[in-house]
Amino acid sequence: MKLNYHHLYYFWQVAKSGHLTRTAEALHVSQSSLSHQIRQLEERLGQALFVRAGRRLELSEAGRLAFDYADTIFRQGEELTALFTEGGHAHREVVRVGAVATLSRNFQEGFLRPLLERNDLELSLHSSSLDDLLRRLSAHQLDVVLANQALQGNDQHPWRSRRLARQSVSMIGAAHLAPCFPDGLRQHGLIVPGPDNATRHAFDQLCEYHRLSVNIVAEVDDMAMMRLLTRDTHHIAIMPPVVVRDELSAGTLKDFGALPGVFEEFYAITIRRQFESPSVQALLNQSADTLLAAAQR
Repeated sequence: MKLNYHHLYYFWQVAKSGHLTRTAEALHVSQSSLSHQIRQLEERLGQALFVRAGRRLELSEAGRLAFDYADTIFRQGEELTALFTEGGHAHREVVRVGAVATLSRNFQEGFLRPLLERNDLELSLHSSSLDDLLRRLSAHQLDVVLANQALQGNDQHPWRSRRLARQSVSMIGAAHLAPCFPDGLRQHGLIVPGPDNATRHAFDQLCEYHRLSVNIVAEVDDMAMMRLLTRDTHHIAIMPPVVVRDELSAGTLKDFGALPGVFEEFYAITIRRQFESPSVQALLNQSADTLLAAAQR
């Protein structure tokens, strides 16, 4: 018996959303009808395609494999439609990258630089919380997630973490200030990353080791906001210099030295795929020196 591509299409849509009810509403079919057709596909393939995780449906191992095939089939169908009805370009690759909201924009730009001048592909960029991005990654809605922490994968979540680069974290402030480590941390108000940030953990350990009592005036998760606060106040920020590269070049801010043992690490999180995108692999294979140099431009 041949594969029913109508069933496969419904499976593809549910896999992308992770919700049966939401997908049924979007497709204007009943939830029971949608569920029945997916069960028919599972019976045809002889494999369970989903596992339930709370209120969400997540792909099983067989489901991830089926999704790769379905994604290729239906995306090529969309390309074919675009080619004849909208003048689109056939075989135009889409690279979908997610980044946690706290990650340096300068680093993200440096990471994506090899693809920015290409006319044969489309970049789709997303910024959100790590949990949301991982959900989209598991549903094959993203190709790679950029984060500042590594994740340990398991059978249910086959994540793979690759450290892309590591950079030092400095004391950054207005050029007329002159803080020195460690006393400068006591003498000035500090702008620091939020308590869930890996860099913050390293900074807290440094203060504990040197028995430093510091005055934290702001905890900031968003690097763009930290940059603004550092520029517009007389406080010292604990951040990687790449975040304020323009201000450092202009002389409005100054790097007063790297903090010993405090680093920000950049990771690319992916999942195992049958079809690995050469464009994504090219991004992941960039050297740490290349990435950090690109981020400094």
